[in-house]
Amino acid sequence: MQDTNHSHTLTLENRSSLVITGLTDIDRFDDREIVIFTQLGELTITGRELHIRAISIESGDLTVEGEIWSLLYGDKDQRAPLSLLGRLFR
Repeated sequence: MQDTNHSHTLTLENRSSLVITGLTDIDRFDDREIVIFTQLGELTITGRELHIRAISIESGDLTVEGEIWSLLYGDKDQRAPLSLLGRLFR
C-alpha cells in the first residue's frame, strides 16, 4: 500500500489528458468509466474513449487520455485493499 506521506493530485489538461498521483488501486475500467482508489478515497472518471496510458501502482501514478466528462469522488474513508491487479503491479 502507498506511503501516506505522498500527496494526491489531479492535473487535467484540455479535458483530454489526466495525470493522477496518490493512486492506491484500480477497481474497474472500460472506455467510458474508470474507477480507482486514491489516498483520499474512491474516484470515478467518466468520459468517452478513455484509455489508461501509463500506470504505476508502486509509485501511485496514473495517466488517462480520452474525452473526460467528469471526476467524482466517493466516500473519503472508502479505501480498497490491493486487488489482484494491484498486487501484480507491486
